[in-house]
Amino acid sequence: MVEKNECQEETLPLPPEVEESLCRCGGIAGLTERLPENEVLRRESSLHRALADPIRLKILAMLFVQPLCVCVIKAVLDIADSRLSYHLGVLRKAELIAGEAQGNWIIYRLTADGETWAQRLADGTADKLGERG
Repeated sequence: MVEKNECQEETLPLPPEVEESLCRCGGIAGLTERLPENEVLRRESSLHRALADPIRLKILAMLFVQPLCVCVIKAVLDIADSRLSYHLGVLRKAELIAGEAQGNWIIYRLTADGETWAQRLADGTADKLGERG
């Protein structure tokens, strides 16, 4: 009679190397314990969703140059107010930008996280420009 490994998962036959490494980390329970918390995954998902649109990346790039009001962002992007409002909302929700009321204006600025991502974007642009020259 073949002795059953106590780490062996009952649901699926596993390739030996996967089963061995899974056993070393404590089985399914051990693997599950090593996963990031759901809140961390939600935050990362929101961040990557916000960064997945060229319009939002362009907004980050503009705000990397300087803080701007909505009217300037709208003029550069040439999009409808409702569409711009949606994109700004996504970036705010992901905590990449913040708006500050100044009189009748809302001035948008990058947050620390937004600054980090905009810098990465700028670094990528600089690399591409260097390749063309």
